[in-house]
Amino acid sequence: MAIDMDLDRYRELPAVHRLLMHPLTTEWLLHEARSDVVAAVQAAVDQVRKQLAEDKGGVDVSEEAILHLARELLTHRTRPNLQRVINATGTVLHTNLGRAPLAPEALAALMEAAKGYSNLELDLKTGERGHRYDHVESLLCELTGAEAALVVNNNAAAVWLVLNELAKDKRVAVSRGELVEIGGSFRVSEVMRASGAILVEVGTTNKTHERDYERALVEGVDLIMRVHTSNFRIVGFTYSPPLIALVELAHAHDVPVIEDLGSGSLVDLRSQGIGDEPSVRASVMAGVDVVTFSGDKLLGATQAGIICGKKKWIDRLKRNQLLRALRVDKLTLAALEATLKLYRDEATALVKVPTLHMLTVNAEELRTVAERLAREVTLCIGGHARCRVLETVSKVGGGALPTEEIASFALALYPISSTPKRLLAALREQSPPIIARIAKDEVILDVRTLFEWDFEELVQGVRAAADLAATNEQVNE
Repeated sequence: MAIDMDLDRYRELPAVHRLLMHPLTTEWLLHEARSDVVAAVQAAVDQVRKQLAEDKGGVDVSEEAILHLARELLTHRTRPNLQRVINATGTVLHTNLGRAPLAPEALAALMEAAKGYSNLELDLKTGERGHRYDHVESLLCELTGAEAALVVNNNAAAVWLVLNELAKDKRVAVSRGELVEIGGSFRVSEVMRASGAILVEVGTTNKTHERDYERALVEGVDLIMRVHTSNFRIVGFTYSPPLIALVELAHAHDVPVIEDLGSGSLVDLRSQGIGDEPSVRASVMAGVDVVTFSGDKLLGATQAGIICGKKKWIDRLKRNQLLRALRVDKLTLAALEATLKLYRDEATALVKVPTLHMLTVNAEELRTVAERLAREVTLCIGGHARCRVLETVSKVGGGALPTEEIASFALALYPISSTPKRLLAALREQSPPIIARIAKDEVILDVRTLFEWDFEELVQGVRAAADLAATNEQVNE
């Protein structure tokens, strides 16, 4: 008799073809691919069948219940893997969250270049083939003071290309204190080895003097490389030669100097009270032969490796046969060009380039935003959590200004119906996901890295996440 009852439950499962004729699925098919809808419905039926097989009591086998599950599965199936998130971490250049958000002008340029054809490698004046780098080279030279410029797909590629062209099978002097490791375990020493350059370490971890470089030059190094330690700081008993002194020393021996600036700022952030990051122009003016830096860090554009310097060296890089493997596409160039144009007026850049605006916005403005959001969140989370405004500090992130802390304000959520970890996980399950952090049993939502269009979604997401976290807590009790 029990077996017959189980069989009856299986027979109650609606057929997939019947579910596909339901008004709900008919509506879905107007907006989604049939293959996705069919797969979601089949998966829902299979999931309920599995629950029956596991003899779970109270399994709902109605069409409505299965279609509700199918809708959830369809949403998950059709949601893009790469999606927008709300960054409430307070880290402006968050590597895991895509680093620099683009300015509206860059987004518009990107869309314009993407929606049709473009003159990527066409000289509109002559009708002949042009060069893709021409679209940004003059701008880069104008903003940095360099004689020539080139763009590749990221800064590690830029360093590799420079070393491969200018120092393959040659000796390159680098201070021991500058042999850094960047994200993903990529090391300067390994990039040098891959490029074919021969590393010559000079000085010590904390102190490298002019005499250390002088000794290397006398012993026959072919190039001096300076690496800006943008992702860490050695403090205390330290010394490194002023850049202009190092350049003069190298040039006296007819040896070029290249500098990897890493984060690459086009404005002097020190004038805004932020850190001690050197500007690209300062390095060029000091006489450095080739400077490399990132496009998606302090510059605030898309991912790219930018190379600026003296024309005789840049021309050689442009002829390197492996440049084609490192070149950027039209979308990168469009976004980069639009961003660079904003830098023609520093005041405009500080307002319109999101990275610069987030780094320099006044803390009191953030307090006002935090207080407003705290009121709205308090009204909608009920008894699931307590919300207060917290004075905190934000980070620059992205391998730039590692010791710099910027005064900020945040919402601090103390869960009552769940735990901080459950609430943090529930925030990531929202659409769009909300990325926050935990400190002292509270979930912290720093407002420095929020956009105005994030506000409503943040409030609704916190409400839904608090409900979800409370439900999950009850289920696991």
